[in-house]
Amino acid sequence: MKSNSAAVAGTAGPGCHITGGRYVKYLPYAGMPIVLAAFLILRVGKADIYTLSCNGLMLVFGYIAAITDLRTRRIPNRFLVVMLVTWAVVVFPGVFSDTESAVGTLKEAAFGFAMGGGLFLFMYIISRRGLGGGDVKYMACSGLYLGFTGVITVMLFGTVAAALTGLVLIILKKIGRKDAIPLAPFLYIGVLVNCIA
Repeated sequence: MKSNSAAVAGTAGPGCHITGGRYVKYLPYAGMPIVLAAFLILRVGKADIYTLSCNGLMLVFGYIAAITDLRTRRIPNRFLVVMLVTWAVVVFPGVFSDTESAVGTLKEAAFGFAMGGGLFLFMYIISRRGLGGGDVKYMACSGLYLGFTGVITVMLFGTVAAALTGLVLIILKKIGRKDAIPLAPFLYIGVLVNCIA
């Protein structure tokens, strides 16, 4: 007697998996709408449109970077290019509509870029590449969105959370002292604190 293997496997035909399959990889992104909803509820009306746009986009990009870093232990260059292009699309219309305000915005973004990228580049050098090059570029791009003060908040909360987690994992003998852990998920804690709290 022949059994229906598709039913036993829990599928509804070719390419349409009910249990597991191609849709499972998108499950980690299910939390993103919740984060954005919380952001809108707490921050709309309390900041200007540029700040709201940058913080909202940073919540999205930071979330994607965290998931990607967890899965692949890297932050791809093409993702960082998308971050840069998106920031330019958001900021440059303001250059033509309100030049005086735009100059201040660009200066703040430049300071954030220099602080995020510069400090992480320094850490990358002294850690003998214990910190990833993608993390350096990611923090530089994040500085454009967050500005000087915002990027410091992200780095402070993110690195402290990563250090404490690493210490616990070493004590529990889950990792060795020379083992690296993905940093972007911990940096996202800082992004949440800066953009929502």
